[in-house]
Amino acid sequence: MRDFQLPGRSAVFAANGMCATSHPLAAKVAVQMLDSGGNAVDAALAAAALLGVCEPLMCGLGGDCFVLLKPSGQDQVIGLNGSGRAPEKLSAERLRAEGHRVMPLHDAAAVTVPGAVDAFCRLSQDWGKLGLKASLAPAIYYAKAGVPVAPRTAFDWQNSAEFLRGDARKFLLFEGQTPQPGRIYQAPQQAEVWQRIALDGRAAFYEGEIAEDMVFSLNALGGVHTLDDFSQNSCDYTQPISGTYKDIELLEHPPNGQGATAILMNHILALFDLPTMDPYGSARAHIEAEAAKLAYDARNRFIAHETPATQMEHMLSMQFARKLAALIDPKRAMTQVSKRTETVHKDTVYVTVVDRDRMAVSLIYSIYHGFGSGLASKKYGINFQNRGAGFTLEAGHPNEAGPGKRPMHTIIPAMLKKDDRLVMSFGVMGGAYQPTGHVRLVSNLVDFGMNVQEALDAPRSFADQGVLKVERGYSDKVRQELSDLGHEVVTPPAPLGGGQAIVVNHETGVLEGASDPRKDGCALGY
Repeated sequence: MRDFQLPGRSAVFAANGMCATSHPLAAKVAVQMLDSGGNAVDAALAAAALLGVCEPLMCGLGGDCFVLLKPSGQDQVIGLNGSGRAPEKLSAERLRAEGHRVMPLHDAAAVTVPGAVDAFCRLSQDWGKLGLKASLAPAIYYAKAGVPVAPRTAFDWQNSAEFLRGDARKFLLFEGQTPQPGRIYQAPQQAEVWQRIALDGRAAFYEGEIAEDMVFSLNALGGVHTLDDFSQNSCDYTQPISGTYKDIELLEHPPNGQGATAILMNHILALFDLPTMDPYGSARAHIEAEAAKLAYDARNRFIAHETPATQMEHMLSMQFARKLAALIDPKRAMTQVSKRTETVHKDTVYVTVVDRDRMAVSLIYSIYHGFGSGLASKKYGINFQNRGAGFTLEAGHPNEAGPGKRPMHTIIPAMLKKDDRLVMSFGVMGGAYQPTGHVRLVSNLVDFGMNVQEALDAPRSFADQGVLKVERGYSDKVRQELSDLGHEVVTPPAPLGGGQAIVVNHETGVLEGASDPRKDGCALGY
């Protein structure tokens, strides 16, 4: 139990249903959907669509999503890949000839076809109860009426606004300025798009006037997108991958997501005696950092649009984990691990919902960097993601940019099982940080006996871009010890990710929800 005389928040308990997400209004809408007879899919879609209004720099109509779904009455978990593909005319060779060594970030070349809308429509049709109109109604209403900008959202808005270009500035700035907390943000064009989708399904977005607005706007910005690229894009059901950490099974979405990285990190860390270490000490942070360096290097070599099954088996094997763990020196940071160049700050929202029938949804939704590509369509102001920046321009690499391919994705929903039953649905946001965030959360729960809210609250560190990012929650003593081990210790300008989780207690029948204080959101139940 936490010390109630110190800052912090309690976990949230409820018996019937619960939502945990990064904005309170979205959590409220989801719980209302459950209370009015909807299931976890209806509620999760309502929250996710609304988050495009509440946090427009994080997600929106122009983005992608991944989903893990546990249907009611069964233990099998289903995956849905709602990530879009590159246009058929995208050419890595042409980009290299133009002088690009890496994928451009704020350019039409980085814009992949939005995949989330198709996934939302498929989920509602196949698994929802109340229908798409009901799930999208809150987003339509609040896009018209407006939502007050929350503090963390205002902070990120200010940090990302410099990347907005052209029409995006018109739709996403207030007379050229970023909003202060409490400023009302309205998005009537978004409301119109969602309304058409509610009436006519995916065709309203991927064909006709809205698709024409997106394609013609991208072409004017130098993109090679076609109407066929949009009309032919579709989501896919997938089989989750998994690995065990002590007596817990971690389920992740398969590639093109980076979930395998978290499983590999868990396998490496299981070979060290973490429970004997101080959870907030330098020894644990060091071992975790070294495991991350090795696991992320494997990610950059293996994970792509279509990772061969043999490579995935190798990456997830304990034999591979043992070889990597043997490279870790508890007394010295390694410096010779290859790294791929990528910018650090990516933006994402996460929603998890569990309903009264114990259907569970773990949904992550993003436009990648803050405001994605920084580009928007001319008429409807659809803010385009820059997921194509997840490709590499290295010739012959499995993740080389190419026509119709999906890039390596950072967003990863997750679930935990014990004795083959779901015990937690969760996600940790933060771009490349996400696998480390999953591993840190699982270790906090399993190795150190924290409750789920404590596990999210705890300070974080992250080995990234050749430095060790250490949040201010760590002591100066720990920072010095990490520096003495050879790490280049820096304080990140923004918190490391954010996260939400719902624990399912099968003995009591009670749900326990938690939401990261690094975000504006909360867990709500009924």
